[in-house]
Amino acid sequence: MAVNDQTEVLLKKHYYENCPGCKVDKLKESQRGLPIRELVSIWIVVLSTALPISSLFPFLYFMIRDFHIAKREEDIGYYAGYVGSSLMFGRVLTSLFWGVVADRYGRKPVIVIGIITVVIFNTLFGLSVNFWMAIATRFLLGSLNGLLGPIRAYATELFREEYQALGITTVSTAWGIGLIIGPALGGYLAQPAEKFPSIFSKESVFGRFPYFLPCLAISIFALVVSIASFWLPETLHMHHGSSELDESCKDMETPSLESPTKNKRHKFEGKAPKKCLIRNWPLMSSIILYCVFSFHDMAYTEIFSLWAVSPRRLGGLSYTTEDVGTVLSISGAGLIVFQTCLFPHLTRLLGPVVVARIGGVLSIPLLSSYPFIAMLTGLSLSTALNCASIAKNVMYVSIVTSLFILQNKAVDQDQRGAANGIAMTAMSLFKAFGPAGGGTIFSWAQKRQDAAFLPGKPTFSNLRSWLLPSLYNHDQLICFHLLKEKKKVMCV
Repeated sequence: MAVNDQTEVLLKKHYYENCPGCKVDKLKESQRGLPIRELVSIWIVVLSTALPISSLFPFLYFMIRDFHIAKREEDIGYYAGYVGSSLMFGRVLTSLFWGVVADRYGRKPVIVIGIITVVIFNTLFGLSVNFWMAIATRFLLGSLNGLLGPIRAYATELFREEYQALGITTVSTAWGIGLIIGPALGGYLAQPAEKFPSIFSKESVFGRFPYFLPCLAISIFALVVSIASFWLPETLHMHHGSSELDESCKDMETPSLESPTKNKRHKFEGKAPKKCLIRNWPLMSSIILYCVFSFHDMAYTEIFSLWAVSPRRLGGLSYTTEDVGTVLSISGAGLIVFQTCLFPHLTRLLGPVVVARIGGVLSIPLLSSYPFIAMLTGLSLSTALNCASIAKNVMYVSIVTSLFILQNKAVDQDQRGAANGIAMTAMSLFKAFGPAGGGTIFSWAQKRQDAAFLPGKPTFSNLRSWLLPSLYNHDQLICFHLLKEKKKVMCV
């Protein structure tokens, strides 16, 4: 009889009165239906952080030109690469630190600090008067904003189990849309005195700082979000002291029952013992894939904009910043439709491992088609470019979302912040080399338009034939070897 009473105590969930995580768990038990408010909260938080990351790329070519640091037009891509990489280098140095802070003091403080950082340093970047000020503000923006890792853990903890995949999807969707809408805003709002002379004069602050308006618009949005984020609930469990439940647990623990149960649970969930994140193979394999795909996407994001606005004589498309913004806006609209209507069903039907594999395989022929797209003109060019851009972004976000799900399922709550911090550190390092390496190759290719060996025309085509297909072939090798254990875990 006493054993049955102890068993009932173990099965009954116990909530600590002053623990914010317990309050959230208790609220989740009483919730019914789709958690719309929580989904919207996470969506706008992630969006406010993602917008400034790539918003500069449509106008970065012209910004570097106006700094007069490049001696030749062909050198602009070289300097643009360093500005694009500085944010990620800053994130490399601090992502693990912010993950540890999130595990110790809570997710909410890291979220609030990250959004306030966007407000301050994104605004200062728009007011940059020289190359080094742009580098410094982007570096500080990356190093002081460690939001992305903790927000992924937060999204897992805020929802009931049946909605956790939707929470992770919300994070990756908002992130992907931010990386698309950001450049769209940068393309539409940069150089307003030239585009809208009846509204903005050349003597106004927007005339003297032609790239300030898109940064200001994003910062105002982030300011509103930062104020609203003070009402976000904390999800980290902060238990102090002991309770009757702890004593009952100790009484029930026996060697004959404990070890098989724990081993079975770890095998079922694919989790390594706590405090051994580096040896957690499901976690580390998903992080490796995440880094590879992130490296490619960052290089693609910068080079696409640089290639599109470059003159035809250098292998570009001679697009304006507004044209680039239009392409990216269409891509964002297509991504929203896919992630909202199709991705959740694909994940339930196929599982995140298969979705990641399919996205990687289909990316190879898609990326190989860009040399042919560059040969088109007029309506055929616009149509093909928009379709390819939508498909590319849909595949990338699907892959990354699947990897997010796998990473968070591989660890317990008290290690999610640190695990996501490791993922962010590694990913940021890869992303830091993406713009720098891509910008250098882009500049090098523009100088070799008619070379006998590796000619640079069309620039974007040669870069893709050298970098992207080989990169994705490498991805597939990793996918089919590293995700074997994940497939077993997810199938169980």
